[in-house]
Amino acid sequence: MTYEGDAKTFDLVIRGGTIVDGLGGEPYVGDIAIADGIIRAIGAVDGPGDREIDATGLHVTPGFVDLHTHYDGQAIWSDRMTPSSAHGVTTAVMGNCGVGFAPCRPEDHDTLVDVMAGVEDIPGVVMVDGLPWTWETFPEFLDALDSRQRDIDVAAFLPHSPLRVYVMGKRGVNRELPTPEDLAMMRKLAEEAVRAGAVGFASSRLTLHKTAGGQPIPSYEAQHAEIEAIARGVDDAGGGLLQFVPDLLAGDYEGALKAVFDVAAEVGLPVTFTLAIGNAGPPLHLDALRMVEKANAQAGPDGPSVTGQIFPRPIGLVLGLELSGNPFVMYPSYREIADLPLAERVALMRTPDVRARILTDTPAADGHPLMFAAQAWDYMYPLGDPPNYEPSPQDSIGARARARGVDPLEEAYDRLLDDDGHAMLLVTLANFRDHSLDTVAELIQRDDIVLGLGDGGAHYGMICDASFPTYMLTHWVRDRPSGRLPLPQVIRELTAVPARIAGMADRGRLAVGYKADVNILDTAAMRLHRPTVRADLPAGGRRLDQAAEGYVATIVSGEVIAEHGVPTAARPGRLVRGRQEAPIA
Repeated sequence: MTYEGDAKTFDLVIRGGTIVDGLGGEPYVGDIAIADGIIRAIGAVDGPGDREIDATGLHVTPGFVDLHTHYDGQAIWSDRMTPSSAHGVTTAVMGNCGVGFAPCRPEDHDTLVDVMAGVEDIPGVVMVDGLPWTWETFPEFLDALDSRQRDIDVAAFLPHSPLRVYVMGKRGVNRELPTPEDLAMMRKLAEEAVRAGAVGFASSRLTLHKTAGGQPIPSYEAQHAEIEAIARGVDDAGGGLLQFVPDLLAGDYEGALKAVFDVAAEVGLPVTFTLAIGNAGPPLHLDALRMVEKANAQAGPDGPSVTGQIFPRPIGLVLGLELSGNPFVMYPSYREIADLPLAERVALMRTPDVRARILTDTPAADGHPLMFAAQAWDYMYPLGDPPNYEPSPQDSIGARARARGVDPLEEAYDRLLDDDGHAMLLVTLANFRDHSLDTVAELIQRDDIVLGLGDGGAHYGMICDASFPTYMLTHWVRDRPSGRLPLPQVIRELTAVPARIAGMADRGRLAVGYKADVNILDTAAMRLHRPTVRADLPAGGRRLDQAAEGYVATIVSGEVIAEHGVPTAARPGRLVRGRQEAPIA
């Protein structure tokens, strides 16, 4: 039964929960009534619901909004956006980093697969087997997304690299300068994409973003004129968000960000960009913050906003014998046995002969671009269950090796064989300045910083960061020895803030008239588990997944999609087409 005016009968009533509204307000006890996917009443609700949930002693929050995912493929081949939907996310924005699958002509399918395989660590065979390629234009891709059922809502940026290849062909792949005609076409297609429902435009100039073949991605050397042309196309259609990954390894935020900041100011569009904190050395992130402050001050209170997007735990890699990387993947002696089943490999690695051969071998020069970090011993840690993402320096592989009086390579070798080879090592590449998250804590609390970079749907064999909402609720709110953050603030950072930045004013808060995306949380019992390996991708591909406890229910558009960590049959998730207006009070 649905809500019928004065009859006040509801589809769902959540009773007696502690409501955390998403705006940072003080929690209070009350009821929430939902009908037709909308919140209809909050407070003391007298009317009955077709279903009622007793939330006494539990926290009730808006559904979480994740600004930085890569579900472009998974949203086509799967109806569940895990890990994100298992961690309270009810809206996920994809197409980040300027990579994706549209627009794309049939002859360029392999090119885009190569780009996505290299940048986002998605095996090519998974995409070849999982993508039907029933689209060519970006509006057609959105239609393909819209035609499928899934557990949560998704939205999409127009990605730069596919756009460039679509307009310029091989010249785009080879990163040649566009002609005036190319720029005009990019602008036209950007306008078309936003009118069809793109939430904005995404690009990357990160050195580490390479194709599977080892080449820079098509957008890598894009100049001011190209970014401006595309941004003006976005503006022609009414506006949207610009998402940008600067070259974080260049050591020069000003040079890396200048083009997109200048374009944002000229065209009048908001920008969100990847912000990382170096583990040591000069605090270069402060240069980026000064640029953000200057840009926002010049724009004025009603002008475009610029936000740095930060990840709330170390940016890093998960290494293991079952995963894409480990400290030995570039060693010829390990490569000889790398394709054996795990149990056989582990048995061989425990023999003295194989152990000695691998430990005394010399690594080959070729390999994954991120494997430079596979021997960062003082920033590498065993990852247990529950996982510790803010470990003590004494727990690093380097420190453990020194305590044993052995080479760090030997300590890493032994730890990889723990748990019969299922063990994992965490490499903290960034955001772990002075071996702590204190600097991250300072940034999280700034108004010009937004949480993101979870990368759900990508880096299947190397990263499992889409679980960051649960980490916020456990480590930052409850478990951190010092510097904890209040729950209302953390919920605001997971809901209303990213919703506002994405231009989705219809969600991210618990208020009458807003979309009924809701989490019911047992925050006292909440627990984050260590990642596990699943072989559930197309073509039998494997991926990292990560489970959590404490999610009593997750609700999308008024329908319960999971209870106590178990998914239901409900698939109410839809494509969010473009900016969404706030409900009329």
